[in-house]
Amino acid sequence: MTLPAAKNIAVGAQSAGTSIGNHPVLGPLALVLPAGRWTAIVGPNGAGKSTLLRVLAGLLHTQGPVTLAGWPLGQWPARERARQLAWLGQTEAGAEDLRAYDVALLGRLPHRAWLAPPSAADHAATRAALEATQVWPLRDRRLGALSGGERQRVLLARLLAVQAPIWLMDEPLAHLDPPHQADWLGVVRAHVAAGGTVVSVLHELGMALQADDLLIVKDGAIAHHGACASADTHRALQAAFDERVSVHQVGDQWVALPEATPRPPARAR
Repeated sequence: MTLPAAKNIAVGAQSAGTSIGNHPVLGPLALVLPAGRWTAIVGPNGAGKSTLLRVLAGLLHTQGPVTLAGWPLGQWPARERARQLAWLGQTEAGAEDLRAYDVALLGRLPHRAWLAPPSAADHAATRAALEATQVWPLRDRRLGALSGGERQRVLLARLLAVQAPIWLMDEPLAHLDPPHQADWLGVVRAHVAAGGTVVSVLHELGMALQADDLLIVKDGAIAHHGACASADTHRALQAAFDERVSVHQVGDQWVALPEATPRPPARAR
C-alpha cells in the first residue's frame, strides 16, 4: 500500500519533548518542513541538531506524532517508508569488509523482494549513484580501506541509490574537501530542483546559508525557522552563536564569518 503524499509537506513533528533515558534532550516541537526545499539545521555544539534529525527520521522516540508526507510514520508500511525517506547518519560504522559497490547497493533493498537478487534497475541506480559521487573507480575496494572522504562519498551514494524523494543527512560534509563539498552542493540542488526535499545538519555555516531555509536549534529548542536570505534569519543565527559570527553578502551568496573575542586591555606595568 502506498499512502498519498500530502501536498507540499515533507516531514513534521508535534512533540511535548524528547528524552534519552531520563535526560531531556529536546523541548516541545511544533514543526512542519515543506517539500521541494532544502532545509539546513544549524546551531552550537550540543544544541540538539542531530537529535532533532533522528526524531524526524523516526529513529528516536518522542512524546508526540512524527509525520512523513503528512501521515504518521507508524501508518507507513516499512518498505514504502524506506522508499520515501533516505538516511545518512553521522560517522556511521559497520560494513567495513564490504566492497564500495555492495555498500551503495544496500540502498536498493527497499526496492527488492525478500531474498530477491538485485535487478538490472538496482545495478543501474547503484552505478549512477557511485558516478554522481565520483567513487565509481573505487567500487571494488573495501569500505574499510578507503579514506574518510572516500568512505563518506560511498555512503552518500548509498543514499542516492534509494532514489527517495526525501533525504535526511547528518553532517554529510564530514571529511570532504572543498571540491567534493561543492559536488555535494550540486547534487543537493539538482535533487531539490527536481522536486525533492533535503534536510541536513551542517556545521559549515557558509554552506548552510546556501540552503532555502535555516532551522536554528539552541539549548534543545528551535530558536528560529526562516528563509536563508531573510535579515531576521541572519540576526537569529548571530544570536544563536552569541554574536561570535556575522553574516555578510558576497555577490549573490551569504557567508558567515567568525568574530574574534575582544581581547582585554593590556595592564599597565
